[in-house]
Amino acid sequence: MDMFIKVIRDNYANFEGRARRNEYWMFVLIVNVICLGTFVVDGLLFPGKLLITNLFSLAILVPNVAVSIRRLHDTGKSGWWLLLYILVIIGWIPLIIFLAKDSDIGDNDYGPSEKYPHANDSEDDFMLGEEE
Repeated sequence: MDMFIKVIRDNYANFEGRARRNEYWMFVLIVNVICLGTFVVDGLLFPGKLLITNLFSLAILVPNVAVSIRRLHDTGKSGWWLLLYILVIIGWIPLIIFLAKDSDIGDNDYGPSEKYPHANDSEDDFMLGEEE
């Protein structure tokens, strides 16, 4: 639940930087559980209509895209890869693989790694050792 709140409160429309696997997949899990709950409530209160589910989906659209783009950044991919969702099934398969992939080690074009923060330090130390 903390990851969901972090995405909503701190990174609602943040399309820059990186998001680790845990942050992305916990957000997706919580969103799906809430969608299931809104679907049940809609069935009870508004039979045949998905009023609450559609409102929740609309409200969560921007943070969902933002965390997805930041997750792709964490694997070294551009956020434009998210457009693979347009290609039903054929596009989803590589996208799910990219989203499930481990973080890039060290810094990449999109920022420093939270998972491997000192990966570049060891390379710098190695290079300094050669100069001596």
